[in-house]
Amino acid sequence: MSEYWIGAHVSASGGVENAPENAQAIGANAFALFTKNQRRWDAKPLTETSISAFKQRCAQYGFSPEQVLPHDSYLINLGHPDAEALAKSRAAFVDEIQRCKQLGLVWLNFHPGSHLREISESECLTRIAESINQALDQTVGVTAVLEATAGQGSNLGNRFEHLAEIIEQVTDKTRIGVCIDTCHIFAAGYDLRTPEACEQTFAEFERLVGFSYLKAMHLNDSKGGLGSRIDRHHSLGQGEIGWPVFEYLLQDPRFQRMPLILETIEPAIWPEEIQQLRNFSAV
Repeated sequence: MSEYWIGAHVSASGGVENAPENAQAIGANAFALFTKNQRRWDAKPLTETSISAFKQRCAQYGFSPEQVLPHDSYLINLGHPDAEALAKSRAAFVDEIQRCKQLGLVWLNFHPGSHLREISESECLTRIAESINQALDQTVGVTAVLEATAGQGSNLGNRFEHLAEIIEQVTDKTRIGVCIDTCHIFAAGYDLRTPEACEQTFAEFERLVGFSYLKAMHLNDSKGGLGSRIDRHHSLGQGEIGWPVFEYLLQDPRFQRMPLILETIEPAIWPEEIQQLRNFSAV
C-alpha cells in the first residue's frame, strides 16, 4: 500500500456508510467526511446499521481509521465570546467526538474558533484550549485536530503561533494535532510557490509547532493571493499557488501516512488530481 494516503472530502449523503464507497470510486486511499449535516446544530444519532455498514465498507475498501479525517460542523465556535453560545458549541463538539468514536475513527478535524471582535486574540485562544480540554475530559480515543485557517474575518488559527499557543494550553498533548490546509496557510501569508518557499514555511512550522503534531493535510490551490486572508479554494495548479508545493509534499516522507485530502472545487476531476499527486510520489 502506498505510504501516501491521498483522497478527498467525499459526500456522506444518504448515510455515513456511503462515504467509503464514494472515496473508493475516485481512486482514493484516504477520505474526509461530515458525520452529520455540517450546517445544522441537531443531528439524528447514528444508527447501529449505519455504524456497522460504515465499518464494514472501510474494511472492504482498505481504509484504516487513520486514513479517515472526519470534519466537525461549521457552526461550532470553541472560542465564542458569549457564554451561552460557547456552551452550545462545546456540547456540539463533544457530540462530534462521540460520533467519531462510534464509527471507530481516531481524528476530528475542526476550525479553532473566532473572537468575533468581542474579546482579545489571547483570551479567545485560551477559551479554545479550555473547550478542547473539557471535550477531551469527557471522551476517549479521538484526537482533536486543529485546522490552520486563512484568517478570514475574526477567525484565529491563521498563524502557526496561534496553533502553538492553543496546544501549549491543552492538558493531554497525546490527543491534540494539526491539519495544514495549503490554501489557508498561503492566504494567511505563508509562501508555498517554490520548493525554497516550502522549505522555509515548513521549517517555521517545525520551529513553532512541531511535525509531531501534524496529523493531516488539506491539499487545495488558492483563488486568493499570498496573504489575502481569503478562504477560496481552487483546483490544483489552477490558482495562485501552482504545482510546486504539491510535488514537494508528495516527495517528502514527513507527509507520509497521514490523510492528504482534496477540497478542490471540481469533484469531477478529483480522480485526475489524485492520480497526478500519485505520479509525483512515484518519481
